[in-house]
Amino acid sequence: MDWINSLFIDHTPVQTCFLLSLIVSIGVFMGKVRIKGISLGVAFVFFMGIVAGSLHLEADPGMTSFAETFGLSIFVYALGLHVGPNFVGLMRDEGIALNLWGFAIILLGTVMALVLCLVTGITIPDMVGILCGATTNTPALGAAQQALISAHVSSSGAALGCAVTYPLGVVGVIFAMILLRKTLVKPEDLIPHSHSDEDNTYIGQFVVVNPAIVGLTIAEIAQTSQRHFIISRIWRNGKVIVPMAQTVMMENDNILIVTTRDEVPVMDILFGKHVEKDWNRDKIDWNAIDSTVESRVIVMTRTKLNSKTLGSLHMRETYGVNVSRIMRGDIKLLATDSLHLQYGDRLTVVGTPEDIDHAEAFLGNAMGRLNEPNLGAIFFGLLMGLALGMIPISLPGMSSPVKLGIAGGPIIMGIIVGALGSRLRVITYTTRSASLMLRKLGLSLYLACLGLSAGKDFLSTVVRPEGLMWVGIGLVLTMLPLLIIGAVALKTKKFDFGTICGLLCGAMANPMALSYANETIKGDRAAVAYTSVYPLGMFIRVVIAQIIIMTLVC
Repeated sequence: MDWINSLFIDHTPVQTCFLLSLIVSIGVFMGKVRIKGISLGVAFVFFMGIVAGSLHLEADPGMTSFAETFGLSIFVYALGLHVGPNFVGLMRDEGIALNLWGFAIILLGTVMALVLCLVTGITIPDMVGILCGATTNTPALGAAQQALISAHVSSSGAALGCAVTYPLGVVGVIFAMILLRKTLVKPEDLIPHSHSDEDNTYIGQFVVVNPAIVGLTIAEIAQTSQRHFIISRIWRNGKVIVPMAQTVMMENDNILIVTTRDEVPVMDILFGKHVEKDWNRDKIDWNAIDSTVESRVIVMTRTKLNSKTLGSLHMRETYGVNVSRIMRGDIKLLATDSLHLQYGDRLTVVGTPEDIDHAEAFLGNAMGRLNEPNLGAIFFGLLMGLALGMIPISLPGMSSPVKLGIAGGPIIMGIIVGALGSRLRVITYTTRSASLMLRKLGLSLYLACLGLSAGKDFLSTVVRPEGLMWVGIGLVLTMLPLLIIGAVALKTKKFDFGTICGLLCGAMANPMALSYANETIKGDRAAVAYTSVYPLGMFIRVVIAQIIIMTLVC
């Protein structure tokens, strides 16, 4: 029986690894089970952790603390790295609005908590703990405890309130999203809204009938119109021409243009006639269009070209080819001269086969290199993110400094590295499968440890006289603000449901609910919205917790 004790009872590194593996494996398996079309995915790991804790299965506290910290840090950093390229565009278009909606959720929940104090007679310290648990914000609880200690007030009630409401606070966000989807979401709300021109390329065929541009070169037309478009092919008198900057437009030229959807009406006016043919469907054999011009996707794997602008490579002049589009992850980018290239970008190159061969040798196209994990950049970014999270930020009137913590620091650093790494000449490319693996692994470890810790005292706390009331209040504080603000945001029709789910998860600092949203909603809109709201939302909750204690208790 010693070997069984070594796996379940003795607090050793092996026992901790065995117990966490058991929780994660069963949780992931059970998460695939659908009940009335609903499954929780990796979020079920949290419930298995609670079950294990309730059965008094324990692991070494130091080991589980490390696994929880490492798991959460690697998850949020990999998430920030993944959405970083989209983040700047989103913040430019929607970031302020999303953070205002997030602030509305935080403000409404805080006001509700204070009102419930008056109605139920729960003390302020206990209610702050309940609120921290309902919003799954342990940094806010830590700040509140520090403020209570400074005021010489016991913080045990706050810690207990957080412990009893935390489990349902985690799943309450998922319940709110399911309820919104079942009652208010229409099919069109599930279609991602793209407000970024970079993620909205359009291929169209036009005929040159505008006399104002006949006789002008492509360079002159682009300079005069100040519009972003790429001419990838010209059909003239039955022949195919690879357009160059000095190619002169002639009347009745048939041209294939890559631009953005917003620019299509302008292209109609500029060139004169839009040919009604769908060039944007998924499967088009571009090389079957003509035999003299080839379209080939080339992966940029030459490290010296990382962060260089496309225009500085002079692909047209040097190799006689056009770069029409660039795929960066799942995002289609218009190949403008000012676009900074990143390692791993997939360039759609148009030209003769011989010219494309030369361009391919220049760009690299070494697919094998992309399969090598860039662990150095991942761990260096994680290192910088953890250091950023530990920097104390002193605010006027606060009794103790505020920190971004192990979640806020890495996610901000991941966004910075993902968005700006190429301009700093840092290779940040990570394959989609590797990024997904890091996120799933980190989140699974975090949820297993979190559930194991919460389950230990969950039942004993709930059976206390005030336990069930606290659980109910916590669930109300979790779901009601989300349902109200989520419903109002849906009615505005400004955001798709994926973005709203990311907003709700970010405002509640809930990575488990985000994983559920990612698994049930197509696209990355939820993840991008989450990263835009999470840092500021978490920071505001930490500050509010201290303000409540300092003004209403001290």
